[in-house]
Amino acid sequence: MDTTAQTPRVGDIVVISGHRVGESKRTGEILELLGEPDHRHFRVRWDDGHESLFYPSSDATFAHSTHRRASTKEKR
Repeated sequence: MDTTAQTPRVGDIVVISGHRVGESKRTGEILELLGEPDHRHFRVRWDDGHESLFYPSSDATFAHSTHRRASTKEKR
């Protein structure tokens, strides 16, 4: 995983740091880019399996994934 991500893209990882002492971080995969470039938000599948719309704030970091999900279509 490349932690120098500048512009998040589909397939990248979002990491939310814990807000309280002892609270663990949350991670998720960006499934869809939404909004305008200057007000970007995302549809994210979180590590617990649920999906939600996510509006990033200062506690979010993004990392380019070094692997991409396999296509659902197989070449024959």
